[in-house]
Amino acid sequence: MRRFNEITYVLTDAFLIAVVALAVFLVRFVPQWRPNPSPAPGVHHVPPAGYYLGFLLLYGLLTLIFCQEQRLYSTSLTRSGMNETASVAKAVLFATVVLACFIYLSKVEISRFVVGVSGMTNVVTLAGWRLWRRRAIVRRVTAGCGLRNVLIVGADKLGREVARCLEADKHLGITVKGFVDHNHHDRTVDPTILGGVESLSQIARAHFIDEVFVAVPSERELVKRVAIEARRNRLGVKIVPDPYDGIGWRAPIEQVGDLAVIDLHHEPIPIWGLLVKRLMDIVASAVALVLLSPLLALLALAIKLDSPGPVLYPGMRVGKKGRRFICHKFRTMVSNADELKESLRHLNERHGPFFKIADDPRLTRVGKFLRKYSLDEVPQLMNVLKGEMSLVGPRPHPTDDFEQYALEHLRRLDVTPGISGLWQITARHDPSFERNLTLDLEYIQTWNLWLDIKILLKTIPSVLNGAGQ
Repeated sequence: MRRFNEITYVLTDAFLIAVVALAVFLVRFVPQWRPNPSPAPGVHHVPPAGYYLGFLLLYGLLTLIFCQEQRLYSTSLTRSGMNETASVAKAVLFATVVLACFIYLSKVEISRFVVGVSGMTNVVTLAGWRLWRRRAIVRRVTAGCGLRNVLIVGADKLGREVARCLEADKHLGITVKGFVDHNHHDRTVDPTILGGVESLSQIARAHFIDEVFVAVPSERELVKRVAIEARRNRLGVKIVPDPYDGIGWRAPIEQVGDLAVIDLHHEPIPIWGLLVKRLMDIVASAVALVLLSPLLALLALAIKLDSPGPVLYPGMRVGKKGRRFICHKFRTMVSNADELKESLRHLNERHGPFFKIADDPRLTRVGKFLRKYSLDEVPQLMNVLKGEMSLVGPRPHPTDDFEQYALEHLRRLDVTPGISGLWQITARHDPSFERNLTLDLEYIQTWNLWLDIKILLKTIPSVLNGAGQ
């Protein structure tokens, strides 16, 4: 993730520098171009655009080098906005001065207007987009999007200070879920202490933890135990600080807000693959909604004529890391179906915490047709477009089914839920929730883009064959 952020910053800076150089060049020289190749008296000869290509490359390279020297690509979110803006100004100033010296010594004719205005404009654009990104991150964090859940091992003074530092810096996008105790405090008095170190795995699973911060500076064996258990659960591990007993030997020290931590273990995230997956979701769902809009209108009319009630059923579902969202579906049942669910619970044909009846008496005539060809799920493309769902992933369960989950079932919520998945194409009529869970975990552990494509391709004949219920 750090490498991805660094590449993003470098590419954005390079793009903005190029745009600024082009804009300043056009403003300076385009009004002077004439059909007559001989310049008018008092007007400087206008150089061809290619003449400034070397200037652009050199200036851009110098600016990026000085930005790197000012650590603008490695710690951009761990400093204040004013400090970052000052660093941008320094980097651009140094690059401009070096370029000006090169121009003077080499006797190359470069417009001072282009150099000066480019420098001032680069300060504004490079600092401006960083400030915009900071505000965008704060908005996302405030809205609860993209947060990383953190567990702190150690509920003493150091652990509390770590929590304060992490939560004070909104740009980090971190939520401290609580503490794991190692000193047998009275956990009934302090609800932030979620349990003991021996329960680390269960706590991490129950609270969808992404990373563990270890704040026990003197208990070497405990640090080792926590590191081993966290790795087993595929969690990131950071220690505050020292390299105890060799476990942090050669581990990189980095800044997280105001904290100096040792990155003992980093769980890699396939960030480029997830980015492509999200782009596929956006493009495919948007195109499908446009192309299917006539069909959606016809189905909405059929539902309205068939039975009283709304066209869409807004079901509450549980998504990634336990976040709840409204899942859009065409209504296939009578309008009071939820009220009748408990009275039909004894007819449930599924094993485990989810509910399904093949010949559900609550289904309408149009609803049976929609279920057969999975047309009731087409409106979920809106959830995909909003990022609440994906085209492929574990199915999102209703909140009442989620409340019956055992602790190990929560692992299926590590990823964004989907419209289709392994279970739908391989064991759709298997009543076992354990089989469903096994397939979901197989998908999570072996995920790649090609797997998504294969599932989508196999979903099409499954839908056309009317395999739904």
